[in-house]
Amino acid sequence: MLLLRAVLGVTILAEGWHYLRAPDSGLAAWLIGLLALAGGALVLIGLFTPVAASVVATGVAGVGLSLLPACSPSLFDSGMTIVFGLTMLLTVAGLGPGAFSVDARLFGRREIIIPPPLS
Repeated sequence: MLLLRAVLGVTILAEGWHYLRAPDSGLAAWLIGLLALAGGALVLIGLFTPVAASVVATGVAGVGLSLLPACSPSLFDSGMTIVFGLTMLLTVAGLGPGAFSVDARLFGRREIIIPPPLS
């Protein structure tokens, strides 16, 4: 989970940086860039991971469906990379941050106790 979060977090941070550095960026591109930077940082460190990954996945889906403007040097420029990114983001959102995260330090690790069968 740490490696998956690190790869996604750095990718989303780079995408947000590209949005902010675009020469013809408008207000929408600045907002998307700032949200991508915030979401990428939260996914990277593992803080509020399910919420952050869901918000970033919604943004990636919006860019993929052309509902949101895409930046010119985009890391999610083809349909296949959007599918891979969404799959990994939804995996992180569903599984949680993992043991090496801020969430695990704040809220503790989850332990699943399976009761013995009734005989």
